[in-house]
This record gives sequence, structure tokens and C-alpha cells, in this order.
Amino acid sequence: MSSMHRIHWFDEQIRSGRFPNSGGLAQQFEISRRQAQRDIEYMLNTLGAPLVYVAKYRGYCYEDQTFRLPHLYMTDEEQGVLKYLAHRYRHYDYEHADTVKRVAHLLERFTMDEHLPKEPYPVFAASPKHLQWFELLTHAIADARKVYIYYKDHEGEHQMIFCPVKLTAQFNADYVAGYETDPMQQTPIRLESIVQLTLLDERFECNQDTWISGLEDALPVRKPFVAEIRFREMQRSERWQGYRIREQKGQVCLIEFYDADVFMQHLYAAEWEELLSPEWLRRKLLKRAEEITERVSRGQDGGEHDG
Repeated sequence: MSSMHRIHWFDEQIRSGRFPNSGGLAQQFEISRRQAQRDIEYMLNTLGAPLVYVAKYRGYCYEDQTFRLPHLYMTDEEQGVLKYLAHRYRHYDYEHADTVKRVAHLLERFTMDEHLPKEPYPVFAASPKHLQWFELLTHAIADARKVYIYYKDHEGEHQMIFCPVKLTAQFNADYVAGYETDPMQQTPIRLESIVQLTLLDERFECNQDTWISGLEDALPVRKPFVAEIRFREMQRSERWQGYRIREQKGQVCLIEFYDADVFMQHLYAAEWEELLSPEWLRRKLLKRAEEITERVSRGQDGGEHDG
């Protein structure tokens, strides 16, 4: 039972003149006395409830009877989105990370916009398909169920029967970590690369002690891709328009990047002479250029035909 339901029950008890307290709340919902007290403190400090403890009745009442709780109910769709955002905030590891993770904790408890901090925290895109994969994998991990997974990455297409064990995030991207047959050989799969995902009835045994040590090696670490690019002139800085230059030999630089799609967008607008490596990035960029050229050509052909 969520804290939203507990708070509404507590509110109803007050309005019925029953003077509820933390002990009654804990007993009603089979939670600890400490958790019940935290719910009451949340009503008082965050929701602004005018709670007053009446010693004679050993319980609470409202000092202002006109008080009404804010609307706390959410649809299943809203809960799914906010659960995903809380997941993303928990794994945020950049500027103001500690503050952002506190927001994650807040999102997990309540989700009223008027009570969220107003600082410009990062905004994460949540496409319907991405949320669907997140929800299915959350259930699969909780039930230790295998999944059929089909995904595409820069190495090609892959399909497998997969044992998902953990959802994580690195560099503004979500991953599910798991294995096919050997728990010590985990594979991280980026959620946005998934094309098809199906939960299977078959289950697997998930020994936390067995897979957690191998998981650290399998998950993406802070190790960037490196692009070898030749420029018209030598670079006079340690960074190329924000991207770190690992090494420079004359006009050729080794440049670090983490997100291929973002880096490609930078290549579209920046000035450079030749992309020497990696080969997979060259193919990706060439394919994109061919697609753009084809679309432009179709537009010219249509214009000539109309004329």
C-alpha cells in the first residue's frame, strides 16, 4: 500500500473525529511505527496539513477544518512515467548529482508538481516504446523471468533468450544488464536499441552474490569512444568545441565522445577534413549522408517535374 493511500486514510479518520495516531496508522497498514510517523511528518511539513496533537485523545485533529489534501491520485500511465523518471534521477551522475538524487527520492514518494523544487534539473525524454521496455523489464527482473529480446546496435542485429537482472543508466542512456547462460558473462543492452521484447514463462535463478561481481565489468563504464579526425590546421586547445582531445599528432586528433548520435550531430555542423576512425562511425555517418542526399534529390526531381 502506498503512502498516498495511508495519508488519505489518516485524513478520513481525522474528519470522522477518531483522532488517529502513528500507532493506529502502523497497525492499519502493517508498517513500522517509524514509517507511520514519517507519513504524519510529511503531511505536516510538505502537504501543509494543520495537524494538532490532542493529548486527551492521544491522536491528531485539524486546527483548521477547511483544510483539504491536495489531489494525490495518479493514473497508471502517470505512475509509469514518474517511476521511470525516478529511475533516471537515481542514476544521474553529473552536476548537482546529490540534489537530483534527492528529487528521485521525492518522486518515488509523491509526485505533485507544486511540491517539486523549481531548479532547472535535467529533463529526460521518455518515449512510449522506451517506457514499455522499462515496464516489461521491471516485471521480468522482479519475477526472475526470461525474455526474448531482439535489438540493434552498431555491431549489427542480435536476438537471444535473456535473463535480465538489473536496470541501470550511464551517460543519459538506460541499460538492462543480464546474461544468456552464464551469470558471470553479463551483457548490457541499451533500452533504446531494443526492437522487440517478449516476456517468457520460463524462469531463472538469480543468485545476487554470483552475478553482482561480474556485473561491474559488464556495465558501461566511464570509457569513451575515440574518433580519429584530421583537421585543416593543428588544434590549439585541449578540447575541440567541448570534446576532449586525448592525443594530437600534427593535424590528426584523437577525440573522445560518449554518445554517437550526439557526436554525429556535432560533425554535421563542425569543420573538419577527414574522419579516419572508427570504421563503424564512418559507416553510420556515410549512411546518414546518403539518406539526406537521397531526400534532397527527391525534392529536386519533384520540383523539376512540377515545373
